[in-house]
Amino acid sequence: MATCTRNVWKVLSGCQKQLLSASGPSYSAVSQVAPRTLPIRTYAAVRALKKDKKEEEKKKEKKEKRVIDDKDRPKPFGKTAWVPVDDVYVKQFYARVVHSAADGISMLKRFQKLDFTPADQPVYVDLKLDMKLEKKKKVDPFVSTVRLPHPFKTETNKVLVFTEDSGQAKVAKENGAAVVGGAELIQPILDDEISADFYVAVPDILTKILPLKNKLRKKFPKSKRGSVTNNISQALELFKMGHEYLVESDCFVRTQIATLDMPSEQILANLQAIVTDVCSHRPASLGPFVERAIMSSQTSEAVWFRPESVLPEAAQTDEQ
Repeated sequence: MATCTRNVWKVLSGCQKQLLSASGPSYSAVSQVAPRTLPIRTYAAVRALKKDKKEEEKKKEKKEKRVIDDKDRPKPFGKTAWVPVDDVYVKQFYARVVHSAADGISMLKRFQKLDFTPADQPVYVDLKLDMKLEKKKKVDPFVSTVRLPHPFKTETNKVLVFTEDSGQAKVAKENGAAVVGGAELIQPILDDEISADFYVAVPDILTKILPLKNKLRKKFPKSKRGSVTNNISQALELFKMGHEYLVESDCFVRTQIATLDMPSEQILANLQAIVTDVCSHRPASLGPFVERAIMSSQTSEAVWFRPESVLPEAAQTDEQ
């Protein structure tokens, strides 16, 4: 047994000497050894594992983000706390406080007393709308007229009625129309001799007054706005004391809703009428229409409020 091991060691030492004494780099002898090859089944198994890992990564990415309830959290991320302790604080260190509509109105009245500003200053509302619809469609910017439950204007709007029927003209004059006439009013309007706040027309005369379309622009009678109708008395009732607002910059509604010296209940009722009319221009099944709501007076800071606090209960249940 000992002689066998000695012979093996001699053979191994001889091979090492031949490798060291051979000319050229030492890796030439090693490179002649055939590389170890893996069976095909092993490669297939590795590919299957890679596919499984990719699918798992995709599933992780598609998982919906968990909605965190911020009410019971001690503080928001990156902020000091949700609500400051006193009235003096740096705004950037605290989360924005969103009030109810009633609380926002009472805050504006308190600001007026503290700042000694005029009590009859106007109150404005600023709404940012979500104009998206299904299948990449959008709500077209619109103009609307709403009858406020508590008007803040003392003077009535001047309404002009286009009609050639004597009976309809008589009804229009009885209901307070400023000007009533037919196609003969086209040239005076083009010459700026006659003007009005609103223009109402019956359907029969609509084709005759088309030359006024470029002159009147947004005030031109349209059926969507209710200014093209045979019910002249109802249209005059709306437009004489109606409040008009429009969508600016594709998604913003900025308009006056009241004056600050009005009772809080009346301001809240006017705000509710405007927000409800705005939300009627989009299907409730698509979710809330108002993304952001701000109210302010002429001299006060902006107060953020929740628009759902002024919507009727039926509209809220439909949106949910």
